[in-house]
Amino acid sequence: MVNEKEIKALISLLDDPDKGIFQEIEHKLITCGPEVIPLLESSWESSFDPLSQSRIENIIHKIQFDQVKNDLQLWKLNNQEDLLEGLLIINRYQYPNLNEDQVYYQLAELRRNAWYHLMYDMSPLEQVKLLNNIIFREFGLSGNTSSYHDPQNSFIHKVLETKKGNPISLACIYALVAQKLDIPIYGVNLPKHFVLAFMDSQDNDKVAFYINVFNRGQIMREEDIFAFLRQLNLPLSEEYTLPCDNLAIVKRVLRNLVAAYEHIDNAEKRMDIELLLGLLED
Repeated sequence: MVNEKEIKALISLLDDPDKGIFQEIEHKLITCGPEVIPLLESSWESSFDPLSQSRIENIIHKIQFDQVKNDLQLWKLNNQEDLLEGLLIINRYQYPNLNEDQVYYQLAELRRNAWYHLMYDMSPLEQVKLLNNIIFREFGLSGNTSSYHDPQNSFIHKVLETKKGNPISLACIYALVAQKLDIPIYGVNLPKHFVLAFMDSQDNDKVAFYINVFNRGQIMREEDIFAFLRQLNLPLSEEYTLPCDNLAIVKRVLRNLVAAYEHIDNAEKRMDIELLLGLLED
């Protein structure tokens, strides 16, 4: 392991005009991992050289991006049942220094507010009405119709902060709260839209009804979903009508981000996200 003195010596050479020497230094710093970031940030603050500052920014980004790649691969291997962790890993791509406790706290608060009013003799429709009231009316979550393609719609802490999101981010928040209350609501990977399914308590493979979170929790019947699929000339297959797993949800969030960065013409970030998506599709 490289010690602090050696790291500082390497950082001091970042303004070397020789490209070969710089690439060697860059490689050494990146392989040190996240531990070197505070020293890099401190050097950035005390530097007056635009070249050094730009190089430091790129090195920090590469280290943090490597961390996101590692976290995502580990999540895929060991932790897929934790949807929130998958979403937070995506969040770390854009917000690596975020205090994630805030996300846990806000979701716990939504769950607590719903739990306070929840009565266990409530029908499924009454439970959804309660969740709609807590999440959409009281908390104020809504679909971001004015900036539908904004990348921020895919980062969970931003959606909780601005209270605006796209269909899948809203659905994830809604499902995470519901599942913590033992309400059987899960994501459905409907093409061109993402909805939730309230599963039948008597038959775990049967959907009681669907919920359109982008339209403030509107109830949809099976025939609504079938009509939507027919409109798109798609088969009425279980892939589109039954709940999907968390891996499919995280992949869809990443695909949305690819489209969002493409929409704002940010090729570098689009390529980063495509790389993350590739890790999950291997």
